[in-house]
Parts: sequence; structure tokens; C-alpha cells
Amino acid sequence: MKDPLLSLAPTELNALAASIRSGRVTLPCSAHSLQRVVGTADGDSISRRLEALASVGMSPEAMSACLELLAQSAASRPLLEDLVDLVTTGPEAGGVANRSTSVVVADLFRSAQRSVLVAGYAIYQGQKIFQSLAERMERCPDLHVRMFLDVPRARGDTSSISNQIARFVQTFRTSQWPNWAPMPQVYCCEEIMETEHGKPGSLHAKCIAVDDQQLFVSSANFTEAAQDRNIEVGLLVRSAVLSERLTRFFEALVDSHHFHRAI
Repeated sequence: MKDPLLSLAPTELNALAASIRSGRVTLPCSAHSLQRVVGTADGDSISRRLEALASVGMSPEAMSACLELLAQSAASRPLLEDLVDLVTTGPEAGGVANRSTSVVVADLFRSAQRSVLVAGYAIYQGQKIFQSLAERMERCPDLHVRMFLDVPRARGDTSSISNQIARFVQTFRTSQWPNWAPMPQVYCCEEIMETEHGKPGSLHAKCIAVDDQQLFVSSANFTEAAQDRNIEVGLLVRSAVLSERLTRFFEALVDSHHFHRAI
């Protein structure tokens, strides 16, 4: 259960701290006496929480200091909408402005300084979609680019998995990546291509992590239709914690030999 003190706004926490320090609020206190300080918040729950802190020996001065620290932490915490952008591709409707997937993806690639991780299910017209990434790699030779890609299997294809991956790599080199640019590292997963009960799996993720600082997760494949014409929804998140966690997830799959480098 969430601590009721965490439901208070910074101004309410500071007001409560000042009231306790000055003696205007004394413990034990009633919900009614707190209501003038905490407004519409649950006075009963807050009263019980303050009394619980007092029962373990917390002095009014210490309680006030803790409440002020909570207020400072809450005030410095960025709003969710400042960390997360909704990215939508599709027809303009209802006055809601779209932020095109293709624009967001290209901006992410152009902003990369140290590393780019791409995971994708389907690629079509990749030379166009990955042009901004290839240009960035050419300008920044130390940029570490890893792509984790699904290998499509044609119905009825009975060739070996190694041959299927070899054909995919050849197609990627010649048709899906700008032929003038340095190649990224490409990883494929043979394990999910193995047929289990007649049903092989797929790498179905569509996401990008840049510099372990930004993370984009989307329904959009790396195809011209998905990037520009389909109705797609994604989230662009500015979070080092989540971006690093995604990167570690794929690195762990490589370390445990689920993915192998194909290029």
C-alpha cells in the first residue's frame, strides 16, 4: 500500500513540516486538524502515519526534516510527460498532432554519440530507413551500432538455418543497408528459428536504444509503410535506467549464445 505521505504535493509536505515544527499541529492529531494543512488529502491516513512515526521515537523536529526532504525530492522529480513522448503515425484526426515515427527514428540516429542498439522484426526499403544511421556512422567512426534482426522464413523452405541466415545477410548487405556506408554489427537468433512442434518463433521486438539514454519502443517495423503510412503507436522514453536495461537484455542474450553475430 502506498504511503499516504507520498500522495501529498511538495507544497503540502512543506506546510505540514512547518506546522509540526511550529507546534500548530501536535501528535496525536485529528484528521480535522490536518485538513487545513493537507487540503483534500486523506487526513485520517496521514494522521495514522504521523502517529506511527512518532511511536518509533521520531521527534517533531526530525519528522519535519523528513517531510521537507520528501517535498524536495517530489519537487525535483520530472513530470512523466517530460520524460515520455507519445509517437503516433497515421491520418490527422480530431486535432491530435502526430509525431511521425520516421522523423523520431531519424532524429534518434542523428543524435547518437556513442552507441545505437536496434531490434527489429521486418525490414523493407532499409536503405532509405537506415540512411540517417549510416550517415552518422560515417561521421562518427567510433559509434557502436548493433542490430538484432529477425530472419524471415519462406513457407516451405527446408534449407538449413545457416543457409537461411546467409541469404538474409546477403540481402541485408545488398538491399537493406546503404552500400556506401560502414556495416553495423548484425545479430541473429538461430534458436528461435528452430521448429518446435512445427512452430518456430520470431524476434518480434521493434525498439531502439541510443547512448544508454533514450529508448524508443514502437509497434512500427522498419519498413516504409510502418514508418510513414501505417497507423502506429510508440513511446520515446528519456531514461538511462530503462535504456541500459534494454541494452543489457540483448547483451545477455549474446553472452548466453542465444544470439550470434552474423555480420
